[in-house]
Amino acid sequence: MAKRIAILATNGFEEVELTSPKSALEKEGWQADIVSLESGKIKSWKDGNWGGEFDVNYTLDEVSASDYNALVVPGGVINPDKLRREEKAINFVKDFFKQEKPVASICHGPQVLIEAEVVKGRKMTSFPSVKKDLINAGANWVDEEVVVDHGFVTSRSPEDLEAFNRKLVEEVHEGKHDEQHA
Repeated sequence: MAKRIAILATNGFEEVELTSPKSALEKEGWQADIVSLESGKIKSWKDGNWGGEFDVNYTLDEVSASDYNALVVPGGVINPDKLRREEKAINFVKDFFKQEKPVASICHGPQVLIEAEVVKGRKMTSFPSVKKDLINAGANWVDEEVVVDHGFVTSRSPEDLEAFNRKLVEEVHEGKHDEQHA
């Protein structure tokens, strides 16, 4: 069955944290759209410097969570900090949880999920510097390469991408999860 996955990103996303999951999803024959704040191109962060530019497929004004089967929020230090300041981005994230759809986030990406108030009571992981923020927001933080909590997939860093992608694909195959909640 054809599925459509949104990858929410803006300038400063960690390049491999977008390209690797996108590739894994597309290998399944699914459509993986880059959704951003503005149209045009967004610039990645790679190896401590600005990386490549990537085409935005849709802006947040052009799509809604109901258009997609799942959501991916890549990390990078800059990307989640910009996204969590945008009400449209936060509402987009919340809607995936309300619709019980799989959501996956890696590295610093969970900062957006903290702002969306969807981490309380959830078992998850992240880059170590986000640990205290997640705990303060009520998450049960663990130091594991990939954590799945009822359709909610998180990983720590690019080193965990193989496990992250495997679980992301598995959760998208499974579809909606009744215990996914906002």
